[in-house]
Amino acid sequence: MTLPTAQELHGLLTRLFPITRSITGDGVRESLEIIKGIANVEVKEYPSGTEVYDWTIPKEWIITEAYIATLDGKRIVDFQQNGLHVVGYSLPIDDEFSFKDLQSHLHTLPNSPDAIPYRTSYYKESWGFCLAQKQFDKLDRNARYRVVIKSTLKDGHLTFAESLLPGTSQKEFLISTYCCHPWMANDNQSGMVVTSFLNRYLAQKKKRRHSYRFVWLPETIGAISYLFHNEQAMKNIEGGFVLSCCGGPGRLSYKETFLGDHLMDRAVKLAFKDKGIEPWLRPFAPDGSDERQYSMPAFRIPVGTIAKDKYYDYDEYHTSLDDLDFVTGENLLASFEMYVDAIEILEQNRVYKTLMPYCEPQLGKRGLYPQTGGALNQSANADKANMTVEAEIDAITWMMFSADGSNDLIAIAERSGQPFANLCSAAQKLVDNGLLEEIEEVEPV
Repeated sequence: MTLPTAQELHGLLTRLFPITRSITGDGVRESLEIIKGIANVEVKEYPSGTEVYDWTIPKEWIITEAYIATLDGKRIVDFQQNGLHVVGYSLPIDDEFSFKDLQSHLHTLPNSPDAIPYRTSYYKESWGFCLAQKQFDKLDRNARYRVVIKSTLKDGHLTFAESLLPGTSQKEFLISTYCCHPWMANDNQSGMVVTSFLNRYLAQKKKRRHSYRFVWLPETIGAISYLFHNEQAMKNIEGGFVLSCCGGPGRLSYKETFLGDHLMDRAVKLAFKDKGIEPWLRPFAPDGSDERQYSMPAFRIPVGTIAKDKYYDYDEYHTSLDDLDFVTGENLLASFEMYVDAIEILEQNRVYKTLMPYCEPQLGKRGLYPQTGGALNQSANADKANMTVEAEIDAITWMMFSADGSNDLIAIAERSGQPFANLCSAAQKLVDNGLLEEIEEVEPV
């Protein structure tokens, strides 16, 4: 399997960054065509006007130009300079305004004077501009300004991408990200990037135990539309991840599923533990991204999020300061690796039953225990080779003790404190020596 480099991850981010995206339109299509070069995806569409539960898929928004200029033609706010300058889904306009009349259509962040805020008006017909407070402060209060927005709202489609990777088990997991945010690197082009390379990683896996359903969707309306059109399949999803904010400089964090102790939560927490990382654990709340859609009562899909600088928690959130300097390839790679580690724990998780339940088997005659006794766990004998043997014996004895057919490897790792990979290795050796057998999975405790 091909693992991405930090440079590859940041390279895809750089290609996606300047594309003007919204919840519909050509920017989404262009972005998904780029992702098709990495991931095994099929691009699909739902038409405008389709009713999806309590929502209606909106008209498609197309924008080519937007600016505020002085009457002598000098552009002082220009959409071509930064795609965040115009409020998403702004209606077309070409008119002159006094500063007083224009002011109500301007959005700034007084507490972050260099930042252009991100604002949208998807479901209310309006128009507006976003600018840095420093720009706003320089506007002549006595002047008149020409305001131009060349945009169109027309019947079209909501575009998304899907990838279904089948496995051999009956379990299917969801990996979802949102593809609508423009000109912001961490939120959420980072999620689009990491999801694309995760798809490539799993698509190249020769033996997938579980099935994986990948989706790249416009946030909220995309997830709602997808749930509506795939209702029965989504009710059978075991659990999943929503990938968002994967590339900031902050500490790795994990937003738990709505259950908090689901298989997804346990796999992620083991992955962090085995890597020696103490994540910032965040309890579930019905806000943020599409986890609130997937977890609603009709579906109750437990989905979590591994992040670096999660939405709401960093000053650059939803501003122009969330740029290509804020996100690094190394941080994207750190998030990618954590997702891979958690997925591999899900893939490797098994339930075993001992074939010798009456007391412990004699490991020595099977070459699984040193022939000279007394040296294990002796503080004065803590050389590297001996410590390796001790770790292996610890994993073997925990497996023989715990393998009663009711504990999966995740449960044994949680109780024993043993690294998950050590237990996997020990289990295979015990199977090879006729001491354990793999049985059908039980529902996790």
